[in-house]
Amino acid sequence: MSTSKPKAPVLAGLDIGSTKVCFVIGTVNPEGKIEVAGVGTAPNTGIRQGVVVNIEATTDSIKKAKEEAELMSGYSVGEVWVGVSGTHISSFDSKGMVAIKNREVTPSEIDRVIEAAKAVAVPTDRTVLHILPREFKVDGQDGITDPVGMSGIRLEANVHIVTGSQSAIQNTVKCVEKAGLKIAGLVLSQLASATAVISNDEKNLGVVVVDMGGGTCNNLYFVNGSVAHSSIIPVGGSHFTHDVAVGLRTPQFAAEILKKKYGCAMASMVNDNETIEVEGVGGRKARVIPRKDLADVIEARAEETLNLIANDIRMSGVMPMLGSGIVLTGGASQLDGLIEMGEFIFDIPVRRGAPLEIGGLTDVVKSGEFSAAVGLLQYGLSQRKDLLMGQHAQELEINIGESINGLTKRLKEMFEKVF
Repeated sequence: MSTSKPKAPVLAGLDIGSTKVCFVIGTVNPEGKIEVAGVGTAPNTGIRQGVVVNIEATTDSIKKAKEEAELMSGYSVGEVWVGVSGTHISSFDSKGMVAIKNREVTPSEIDRVIEAAKAVAVPTDRTVLHILPREFKVDGQDGITDPVGMSGIRLEANVHIVTGSQSAIQNTVKCVEKAGLKIAGLVLSQLASATAVISNDEKNLGVVVVDMGGGTCNNLYFVNGSVAHSSIIPVGGSHFTHDVAVGLRTPQFAAEILKKKYGCAMASMVNDNETIEVEGVGGRKARVIPRKDLADVIEARAEETLNLIANDIRMSGVMPMLGSGIVLTGGASQLDGLIEMGEFIFDIPVRRGAPLEIGGLTDVVKSGEFSAAVGLLQYGLSQRKDLLMGQHAQELEINIGESINGLTKRLKEMFEKVF
């Protein structure tokens, strides 16, 4: 019997953001959990609000991030799960209904009812990214999440369909392929982030995941454990940086450093005596200003952004069902004072989200800016579970086959000696 250990499957996730590209490589440990093996990041100027505006710049950023991750992990990857986000994403609900054969629901019936729900007119310039089941009904009984094995005559499904602009997605695909990578699958970025940062309990109680990126805030709503709504707000971290650059008359790169190092969303949390040095524009001398001035500039933008999110939550109609409140993640959510301001504006619990249930380089990725990239690995693993199980079954089959062949050979030799 063969004793060689099967190789640990390697997965890669690529989050192409408006300010930077994130590439994460991970392996799957025997417990079936992701172990992060390598992380690469590169600044990106080729994306605006989630849409590619410069193919060359985006391709170069992907290549740099990939090389860094491969160097750190020691693995070479050819296939990657890619996150898709941006203002071109839209979603809607749909319903399907089928008759149940043999009066018992089987997985094939679920496939049929989802196909029926899918049969809606999607414009030719749109691509369907996900069909996410919300709930099933058997003979009118609602609130069913897994109807397999149930008896009935009629099966209905409510699904949430996520679509994206065909041209925007094609441009993203082009950038990834030009960087020498195959696409294992396209995943809605906020769905990937949610996979990484929230627990099943939170999904069941109702929660909103807000992925605050450089160009957009991507929202995903869960009610009773399923996706109920998704939306995008075209404001992000780069708007904060722009406000700091204009308000304090300093270059963009210096404004970004000031925001990350000294920024605070609530001026009342800053000590009156603290001062910071601000670089001048066009060779002008640097000057020293109170840190409170920086906080005043950021506070106005933070308040506006959180109010836009609060308004989006009110418009979604699921506000009363959000028992777990709001989880803020993504690079822009790292700002000091944002959670405190959020609790004041939303009036429901708010927490900052970082990747959960991962091993390996946890210190490197335990931050909201890596949520989408790590979530892509976890999403990829959940999609490949059948494939991995199939692989292990195949290995087992080969091993059993080898041992039977060996046994047959020995018996044959034994009989030859006797007769």
